[in-house]
Amino acid sequence: MNTSSRRLFLKTSVAGAVFSSSGILAATVSAQTKKWDETFDVIVVGSGFAGLAAAIEAKKAGANVIVLEKMPTAGGNSIINGGILTATGCPQQKKHNIEDSKELLEKDILVAGNYMNDVKKVHQMVDRVLSTYEWTVNELGVEYLPDAIGQEGGHSVPRYVTTKIGSGAGIVNKQLDKCLELGIPIRLRTYVDKIIRTANGVEGVEVFEGYRFPKAGSGRHKSLKANKGVILCYGGFSADVPYRTIQDPKLNATLDTTNQPGATSELWRETSSIGCLQAQNDWIQCGPWGNPHEKGMGIGWQFNQTAAAEYGLWTNSAGKRFVNELANRKVRADAIMVEQANGRKCFAIADANGVKPFETQRPGMLNKHLERNLIFKYDTLDELAKAQGIDAEQLKQTVEEFNGYVKNKKDPVLGRYINNEQLPVETAPFYVGELQPKVHHTMGGLITDDKCMVLDVKTDKPIKGLYAAGEATGHVHGAVRLGSVAILDCLVFGRMAGENCAKS
Repeated sequence: MNTSSRRLFLKTSVAGAVFSSSGILAATVSAQTKKWDETFDVIVVGSGFAGLAAAIEAKKAGANVIVLEKMPTAGGNSIINGGILTATGCPQQKKHNIEDSKELLEKDILVAGNYMNDVKKVHQMVDRVLSTYEWTVNELGVEYLPDAIGQEGGHSVPRYVTTKIGSGAGIVNKQLDKCLELGIPIRLRTYVDKIIRTANGVEGVEVFEGYRFPKAGSGRHKSLKANKGVILCYGGFSADVPYRTIQDPKLNATLDTTNQPGATSELWRETSSIGCLQAQNDWIQCGPWGNPHEKGMGIGWQFNQTAAAEYGLWTNSAGKRFVNELANRKVRADAIMVEQANGRKCFAIADANGVKPFETQRPGMLNKHLERNLIFKYDTLDELAKAQGIDAEQLKQTVEEFNGYVKNKKDPVLGRYINNEQLPVETAPFYVGELQPKVHHTMGGLITDDKCMVLDVKTDKPIKGLYAAGEATGHVHGAVRLGSVAILDCLVFGRMAGENCAKS
């Protein structure tokens, strides 16, 4: 074989691949020989908050769009999300006379993220916080509770709104309605097997239609071309035990996850193989408010967070507070794991006054918690302590000290923010639920530029035709994602990715 023939062979025949000028393996199939079964302007991978937002904006910008979803139903993790959206400046905040600002929100995100965030990304997101809330209301028709405003851990003030139905479905279903109105097809059970990257950039994807999760290779193989680009909104991998354990060995199979079963790693691996830049994949968040007496996300987290963390307190089985109940998620999850390692269980406790805001935000859910034995109700703290195996005398002393902090609106021991509307924990009946961290969210992922274009691992430059948004991307949240910011992240950058891809 002569030199020119050898060069041609390397270009077209090494595992069917070609190489870009930077030397990176750039595709699985040569662009010159690729045959496409269907062609679109924009292909969106994933049907959660980010993917649907991207599809809507791309379609509005004039593109022919399709959304691909590997599971038999749309929505991914988004549809089972808690339905809480950071909404600084919203009417609910003003109704409760809460002083807030975009600058304070940005600071909270950076502090929680240990300043491992891309400041420019955080600023892009925060700058659109109120307009994103208004977009969901005015364009999508999302309904939020008009009187409720909540505070997740790590936030300086209450600033999240809650969908009326109490889950992310309150947004996702409205996005799906909008897609139907715009004529955007959502193709379910369509597994993206390969992303076709050539020297010209990303040109499309290879899929299996009729895929049956989790059977690899099931379905009919097809090749889909994207004239303008592919937008990756495939979410995280918290349900993929082998992959998450590679990233963080302590997140092994002994820990449950809040994620739906399809939150797996295949496209994390695929984007790595085609030369996409990724970072911070080992920063994986556990939700501290999980309940060990149910599988997955469940509902127990609602009492543990909305009632006890915001209007009650958390204690260990020794009857002592062990963490700031409104610290960020990593701080709280790590604290619970330390208690468990020392043989102590952890509990969330609230009284009759503490569950009132919970009942406002989650109508009917208190009774469901009781019916499913996720929480228990007692007439006195002595009864609660005896039933749950908590030191009764220490618990009563802890509650008395905490009530003093509530009355003074200052916690000098753990620095807990005391809500202006919080009352002392002293009115029967008393409620208690157990706490168990569950693997929840991946902070790392694909690195994108200010137009949401994915960067190349060798050159740090945008890969033509490849965009990404949502949990599949990194550098937004840094070390820790604040609760209620996930939807904001997905909607802001999903919309940006869709518009930019369509106009490329």
